[in-house]
Amino acid sequence: MSMTQEDMARIIGIGKSALSMIETGRASLSERNRNILIQTLNVNPEWLESGTGAMFNEQFPERTFLKGSDRPVGSQSVPLYNVEGTAGLVPLFLDKASRQPVDYIHIPNLPKCDGAIYVVGDSMYPLLKSGDIVLYKQLNDINDIFWGDMYLLSIDIDGEEYITVKYIQKSDKEGCVRLVSQNVHHADKDVEISRIRALAFVKASIRMNSIR
Repeated sequence: MSMTQEDMARIIGIGKSALSMIETGRASLSERNRNILIQTLNVNPEWLESGTGAMFNEQFPERTFLKGSDRPVGSQSVPLYNVEGTAGLVPLFLDKASRQPVDYIHIPNLPKCDGAIYVVGDSMYPLLKSGDIVLYKQLNDINDIFWGDMYLLSIDIDGEEYITVKYIQKSDKEGCVRLVSQNVHHADKDVEISRIRALAFVKASIRMNSIR
């Protein structure tokens, strides 16, 4: 994969001069931009830290978000749902047995997943973009979350269901959690826990690229 300094600076949203300062050690790379380079561009973390090894890891069609407790499943059929066709996450999570998936996804050695949906919106860009697929494991208790990890949520906003993918962090406001975007143009937001109607841990994502 060939990439110029201008390309890398454009993708992580900084100027070429700022990137030069990072490369020469006069400035540090933020955690957000480090995640973009590793997770989106598949940059080798060892190369980022020390400049040794290959700049890029071997490319894979899917990205997996593993926890230490995850156990890969050799073979599984993960149902892919159309959320609009199921009237939202809440009905899907409550009665997925009666919901007809549009297809099934087969990727070996993923952690156990309950389902998959298409991403809508750009709040997690460039890690996720609209049209990507996220595979998830449903959670029944907000207390089971891992702070700082990525989740699929259904939030009640004035009686309407808002479905989004965000990092969840602790909030300074009592009874709230902080939803954090990957996209630097989206502000972090504190949301009351009582407004979260459905919650799932994002286990993997799939991106389909086309050349025109």
